[in-house]
Amino acid sequence: MISPTPLMGLVAGVWGFKTLAVGVELGLFTRLAGGRTMTVAEAAAEFGFDERPADLLLAASASLGLLVRAGDGYRNSELAEQFLVEGRPYYFGAQVRYSDLRTYLPWHRIGDALRTNRPLTWEPGAQQSMFDTTDPEMLAQFWDAMYSTSSFTARALADAYDFGAHTRLLDVGGGAGAFPIEFCRRLPELRATILDLPHVCERARERVAEAGLTGRVDAVAGDFLADPALPDGHDVILLSMILHDWDEPTNRALLARCHAALPPGGAVVICELLLNDERTGPPEAALMGLNMLVETEGGKNYSRAEYAAWLADAGFVDVRTVWFEAPGANGAVVGRRA
Repeated sequence: MISPTPLMGLVAGVWGFKTLAVGVELGLFTRLAGGRTMTVAEAAAEFGFDERPADLLLAASASLGLLVRAGDGYRNSELAEQFLVEGRPYYFGAQVRYSDLRTYLPWHRIGDALRTNRPLTWEPGAQQSMFDTTDPEMLAQFWDAMYSTSSFTARALADAYDFGAHTRLLDVGGGAGAFPIEFCRRLPELRATILDLPHVCERARERVAEAGLTGRVDAVAGDFLADPALPDGHDVILLSMILHDWDEPTNRALLARCHAALPPGGAVVICELLLNDERTGPPEAALMGLNMLVETEGGKNYSRAEYAAWLADAGFVDVRTVWFEAPGANGAVVGRRA
């Protein structure tokens, strides 16, 4: 007999997210780094809680696979130890914090976005785009969140696609440079250019310097939507988590500029959460698409078939898709300039 139990799972989804978010906010997982165990009484003392809420937080975190029971206390699960401890290479807490502070409350008004076809996290007309804000702290959190998600996604993409076949990468809208940094760490012969807005380039140069890659990874200021041409001299162009921000005509125009900027044999790599061709899933791609209604004026998540068709129409050949699993993408559609 069919049961409403799956619906209750959807209802409880917000509880799980907020449990994760408050754990990150409190620094719970960072406090437990390195195998430390924390009892309920210790948690109550450290956080200034009564024992009842401390007990409930630890139990809920364990139920989500974030903590594991160890004797009389709790310690980090492998997942939390790897990705929720500040300072770790693939720290994911920045994404959690940004989502909690920036998108969680606007999602409560998703009905308004559906009725108006307008974003909820910024004001078109008063602001140029979702990236235009007078709040420098929120902007910093956005770029940290994108870096957090992109770092591990870059690692997965590098396993799925051979960037070693190229010598010069252009990362369009590359943010703080997570993808070029990951690729250039692996491939000593690869050089890369990040193309983004001037204030983003400043942050990218800081990240590049921290990674010890100054001189191999450059950041060039530009606007890939407004500039008539993309920088040339590259044999692979990466569009990672970029095209879902924009509508189809904007994306087609950008792909045409990619084709013009590449030499014969050069490739473009579209890395995204790809919908299936029937547009019925997977959920992470479809829900990210709905999030684009909350965050953008024209963005949505597209299918592998849509990207493949756009690439072919732009003049690319040998279009193929490579699949992988990562927080920011599940695959990449690749085209080659003949």
